[in-house]
Amino acid sequence: MQLSEQMKNLRITVMGLGLNGGGRAAASFFAERGARVTVTDLKSAEALRPSLEQLKCFSNIRFVLGEHRIEDFKSADIVIKNPGVKREGNVYLEHAKRIETDISVFLSLSEAPLIAVTGSKGKSSTVSALHYGLKALGYNAFLGGNITVSPLSFVEKTGTDTPVVLELSSWQLADLKETSFFKPGIALITPIMSDHLNWYGTMEKYVADKKIIYKNMDETGRLICAYGDKWGDEFARESRAVTYRYGEKKLPAPVQGAFFAEDGNGYCRIDTKLIRALNNTPLIPGIKLRQNVLNAALALVLYGAPQDKIADVMDTYGGIEHRMEFFYEAKGIRFYNDSAATIPEAAAAALNAFIQEPVLICGGTDKNLDFTPLAENASRAKSLYLLGGSGTNLLIPLLKQRNIRYYGPYEGFEPLLCELKKHLETGDTVVLSPGAASFELFTNEFHRGIEFKQRVRSLF
Repeated sequence: MQLSEQMKNLRITVMGLGLNGGGRAAASFFAERGARVTVTDLKSAEALRPSLEQLKCFSNIRFVLGEHRIEDFKSADIVIKNPGVKREGNVYLEHAKRIETDISVFLSLSEAPLIAVTGSKGKSSTVSALHYGLKALGYNAFLGGNITVSPLSFVEKTGTDTPVVLELSSWQLADLKETSFFKPGIALITPIMSDHLNWYGTMEKYVADKKIIYKNMDETGRLICAYGDKWGDEFARESRAVTYRYGEKKLPAPVQGAFFAEDGNGYCRIDTKLIRALNNTPLIPGIKLRQNVLNAALALVLYGAPQDKIADVMDTYGGIEHRMEFFYEAKGIRFYNDSAATIPEAAAAALNAFIQEPVLICGGTDKNLDFTPLAENASRAKSLYLLGGSGTNLLIPLLKQRNIRYYGPYEGFEPLLCELKKHLETGDTVVLSPGAASFELFTNEFHRGIEFKQRVRSLF
């Protein structure tokens, strides 16, 4: 039976439209197949305008905004819940006959091999690198989940030969707790750190939801987790899957997994075989980001990708847009876009991600943050160029106290880059890592990053 026949005239309530794509994808997915869809969200129509614009073509979607109504949950055959909505004590969900999410619907419909990734930090860069590697090696692969792409947007394009990479938050995993058909072939857990404790209360409750990723796995599955780490050790002990570990330093034999050797290359040890999976000349800077790429390479090895091609392919991965993204090289000068670095600590981390001192472009709008961490690390920059803004005005005195020279501030990229061009030398690395918000000169950090890339490409 076709999906459209299964879903025609089903009464679907989507709880939580939001702006990140999941609610919108669920609503359009069921509406396209003839279901009668109700979208309900506590936010106003004005706040949800971008999502509403994309659904206005459907006559079989009704909207209840600014409130929820009990009858919309009582009458629904299925309620599609946003991951950010708690089930416990929810008076609306108590009346639902059946509760699903876009992830659970996808899993019930697709036969695709599943590579699932969770953790606290590094999820997005890991899944992006993994998806990039699969595509570059010739697989018809798909990427979705917490990375703001609903897998319902591509479910009918998947099959037994189309690997799907899913980034899963702890909330998305919690919604899969009772789902027996959630069984990844490969699961990868990035480092666990304190996060979302305002929601969970304790680390143990937070980590319990992370563990759902391997709950249904058995000896046919492969689990990748940190070595020499409290939580990684616990995952390895508990899981029935074959376990592989990762670390920044060489793993002791016979531990299987991914690590960096003294020569700077990344290796995977599978049984007794050593496979070079990442060369020492990747586009991605910094050991933390490189670890994510190496972990993705290990997942490629375990998936069965050609081992002799993996290192060269992963060397060409340029990163996620606006997050330490390598995007351009001209006359031996490399340019990185880290516009999503909107706090001083993130810009400081960018300075320390490179072996060679980078040219740093920073500054912007203040959001009541302390710029001391950026000022304390600014001496790591070969040279410093400042974008104007209220945050920059707070940073400048801190730079002067430390006798750190800077250019600017400039009211936009055009004058900044024209001055920068006079001083650059072959072999330089230039990184935009503002350490501040963007609102005085740009719409948001993404607009800032796009503008930077466009100006660089036109001037260099």
